[in-house]
Amino acid sequence: MPRPILLLLIVLGFYFIGSSHVEAQAARNQPNQAFNIPFVDLTIRQPNTNQEVAFSLQLLLVLAVLSLAPSLVILMTSFLRVAIVFDFVKRALSLQQVPPNQVLMGIALFLTLFIMWPTLNEMYTTGYAPFSRGEIGLEQAYRNMESPLRLFMYRQMRTNPDNIRLFMRLSNRPRPNNLSEVPTYVLIPAFILHEMTVAFKIGILLFIPFIIIDMVVASALMSMGMIMLPPVMISMPFKLILFVLVDGWGLLTEQLIRSFG
Repeated sequence: MPRPILLLLIVLGFYFIGSSHVEAQAARNQPNQAFNIPFVDLTIRQPNTNQEVAFSLQLLLVLAVLSLAPSLVILMTSFLRVAIVFDFVKRALSLQQVPPNQVLMGIALFLTLFIMWPTLNEMYTTGYAPFSRGEIGLEQAYRNMESPLRLFMYRQMRTNPDNIRLFMRLSNRPRPNNLSEVPTYVLIPAFILHEMTVAFKIGILLFIPFIIIDMVVASALMSMGMIMLPPVMISMPFKLILFVLVDGWGLLTEQLIRSFG
């Protein structure tokens, strides 16, 4: 290659390398306009006013409520009764791994959404939607969202309000005449105790036919002298056949939903 052409290529190479370095330096010195990503700066300082202290406490309260959200969903909705009944069904059928617990909890969750949908819709319509539009304040939105949930819990105990009377007596409060006289901190534990009682009653009724099958199979095995053979191993297929023939899942789901009416 001739020397002038070689010198020209060397000069052009240095030129492009230098220009790219200058452009990179300029890009570092100037903000990037192509990607407008906001800068987040979190600082910790001492509060200057009482309003800032109150805001910090409100923020901690919100974080605490968010951390307790799964417990609120389990204990203040129909999830508790549905989950306990499904677990009773699995034990009554002598099933160990099928269906998995994750599947049962998933079914219980979607049944809870189905049962609680009118209540959740009313909470959104009367509480969250007006608050998001700026029509009501935070306190009024909380009361509007609390009222449908309180009504749902109270409606489940209207035929047997003994648990409400129990917790009212334990809190040294007079006997209530209506729902408005029952505080929320009394209504929630009363509802939890009531749901557990109802779920156990349903579980006992579910166990009865399957216990009869276990007793019949155990008596047949003993009469044939097959004492060493576990009765559960023989009775489990008969339980599954009975459960499938009577459409057990459909009947169970229907009666569970109707029990919240």
